[in-house]
Amino acid sequence: MHDALVSDALLAMAPRRAQMVFAGKRGGKPSPKQADISLQLIDLAKAGKRVLRLKGGDPFMFGRGGEEAGALARAGVRFRIVPGISSGLGGLAYAGIPVTHRDTNHAVVFLTGHDDTGAVPQGVDWGAIANAAPVIVMYMAVKHLGSIVEKLIAAGRATDDRLTIISHVATPQQSSISTTLAEASSLTDVPTPAIIVLGPVGAYSQTLDWYVQSARSHVFG
Repeated sequence: MHDALVSDALLAMAPRRAQMVFAGKRGGKPSPKQADISLQLIDLAKAGKRVLRLKGGDPFMFGRGGEEAGALARAGVRFRIVPGISSGLGGLAYAGIPVTHRDTNHAVVFLTGHDDTGAVPQGVDWGAIANAAPVIVMYMAVKHLGSIVEKLIAAGRATDDRLTIISHVATPQQSSISTTLAEASSLTDVPTPAIIVLGPVGAYSQTLDWYVQSARSHVFG
């Protein structure tokens, strides 16, 4: 059972006898409900299948992995968890952006751009988020970026703070946009999926952005 962001190249590595079940979610598109995904995992396991729930990134970082594992535990289904590399860490590294740097920040905040209803998270203390750390890494935030920008500025975040958006990380289509917090709300047609980083570490990409040129000339031919 795989998510939408798992590439075809990765799926092609599965044994031919494996049954492929799509369980992906993409904003604004028809998607399976979370409860149904968890129930299907349980049903397949209890039918004697050996089930792999394959996600992009790390299943416990805004990936609903905790909910699915909890459902399995309540149903008495044994499981193992293989952690992945979250885009908020590995994705930034592919863009030459260290999520922490001794010269800029000793703390970082990870934020999701929507709650389980698809709207901007309502249970967030925006004042605390805006001022908790020099760096904020945002997942799935492109759709509501304008609203998030407004909330962060209203909470006291500097309007000229650097904001960087990295799209299609770790693929030949990787691209990035560098702007400021105030100007970010006017962006249109931002490619997704994307990871967003707010704060001074985005400036390091000017000298550390190693991947795109290398990928086009060496890795992918």
